[in-house]
Amino acid sequence: MRLVSLLASATEMIAALGCLDQLVARSHECDYPPEVLRLPVVSRVQIDTAASSAQIDAQIKRLAQRMPGPRDAAIQALSVYAIDVMLLQELRPDVIFTQTQCEVCAVSERDVMRAVERLTGLRPRIVSLAPYRLDDVWEDMLRVGEALGRRAQAMQLVQRFQQRLHHLHELTMQHGTRPRVAVLEWLDPLMGAGNWTPELLAIAGGENVSGEIGQPAPWLSWEEVLAADPDVLVLAPCGFTLERTMLDLPLLQHHPSWRSLRAVKAGRVYALDGNAYLNRSGPRLVESAEILSHMLWGPMPGIPIDEGSWMRIV
Repeated sequence: MRLVSLLASATEMIAALGCLDQLVARSHECDYPPEVLRLPVVSRVQIDTAASSAQIDAQIKRLAQRMPGPRDAAIQALSVYAIDVMLLQELRPDVIFTQTQCEVCAVSERDVMRAVERLTGLRPRIVSLAPYRLDDVWEDMLRVGEALGRRAQAMQLVQRFQQRLHHLHELTMQHGTRPRVAVLEWLDPLMGAGNWTPELLAIAGGENVSGEIGQPAPWLSWEEVLAADPDVLVLAPCGFTLERTMLDLPLLQHHPSWRSLRAVKAGRVYALDGNAYLNRSGPRLVESAEILSHMLWGPMPGIPIDEGSWMRIV
């Protein structure tokens, strides 16, 4: 089959299932494993991602406020992403992977349907993933496996991932009082962490205070963060590398309430590559939980950590 992935987590699932050789194109966000970087890119972002966090947020909100009109051009203006339909036509994919979970985070099913309508003589299968909690991620893995004719292998992978998380949870349960943790998925304005992140924190031995399982990430005020006053603060902006997150750190440090936070006083503030780990609903969510456990409890026996993916700030 000829596969096109417009979702970074789907690309990682395809690789985990041994089908990377069938992938003929990727989205601009698909960057792992490194071999995919040689593939043609069929999507692009239509906002200035080099802008400040506040400016990126403002651009997205302006797009969200646009109402679709009767003409295709008006509808196209709504999307954060654009698909290269001519390149897609040349590549002639059999299957296109996309998602319905968040139209801001990645190319959406709506974007793909709009592009496919313009293809001539092609009727590719569209596989849409919709993860909100960990069980959804595992279901998505099976859905990808089904599309690739490798459902049995997908089931084995899911079992291994679940076993690793179960083992980690058993280790973290041996510790004492669970620290209260706030994960921030955006820094200006502040946004907490929902969806699967509270589950990962629970497995890592922490208690999430900044969102709910299976629910969208909530916007937060400084007053709410101060009221929660977490023991541990994790900065993992969606779509940001560790380096980009560190560039935005002064946004928090210059706020008058920053130094009054319990986590800051205790020196328990961490930054994480949220783009690669916590916010990407693929195989590396298991590693995300392991990294979180390392932040909360230190090294765990038999659990290696990608030290380059996170750092302690204070």
